[in-house]
Amino acid sequence: MSEKYKKVLIAFGITLGLTVVTFAVIFISYTQKLKNTSDYGLVTTNTINSVVDNENENVSQTSGSDDLTINEALNQTLDNFNNTNLVQGETLNTTSTSTENVATSEESQTNESAETTNTETTEETSQEVEKPEPVSFIAPVSGEIITDYADESLVYSDTLKEWTTHLGIDIKAEKTSVVVASCSGTVKSIKNDPRYGLTITISHNDGFETVYSNLLSSEFVNEGDKVEQGQTIGTVGESASFEIAEVPHLHFEIYKDGQPVNPTSYLSE
Repeated sequence: MSEKYKKVLIAFGITLGLTVVTFAVIFISYTQKLKNTSDYGLVTTNTINSVVDNENENVSQTSGSDDLTINEALNQTLDNFNNTNLVQGETLNTTSTSTENVATSEESQTNESAETTNTETTEETSQEVEKPEPVSFIAPVSGEIITDYADESLVYSDTLKEWTTHLGIDIKAEKTSVVVASCSGTVKSIKNDPRYGLTITISHNDGFETVYSNLLSSEFVNEGDKVEQGQTIGTVGESASFEIAEVPHLHFEIYKDGQPVNPTSYLSE
């Protein structure tokens, strides 16, 4: 065998050996990379094929070079591959973080919307609970009305012997007859009025007040007491000096926002 032919075989053997070693190194390296990055899906079939193709090209270009040149080409290829994976990993992490931020923002907006809705619902419920009950009145004592309400006209007073206004109604009733609260409310005052005698005033919702005068007694309630409609508050007497000449009766008045109104317009049948 000629010397020239031996050299060719040796070169071919060296090239073949380097190729096998290169593929072995690539396979081990990429297997390790695949293991490290499998959780992120960074290594794909296309990526490996692309790198292998590049390696084949590098090997073919360096078939006549020495060992140092082949190793440098291999190291360069590995560095390129690592850089590619690093960029892909950073991109994936950035995308994941952005997605998490968007999800957090949407969740925060949803929670704020839910809190606003709950607050509005709570306020509406509170308003419904605090809405005052409608005001209605019943006769505080049973009997005939013997003197009507007169704020613009005049009525004759047997006691005063003159024509005068009358800001309530007089309901005829026997002495000691039970007087009840015309409407639920709070006892505002109990006093002896110089004109209308022993008088109880009760405050109600919506700016209403009721006044019960010419009473005999008031020991059933005290100032500040809460009373229900129909609850006993006193008894009929003859304590009103301005109506002493009249038969026993209850002098009854209703006020709306501090102004007297006709009780007969509010009393239910």
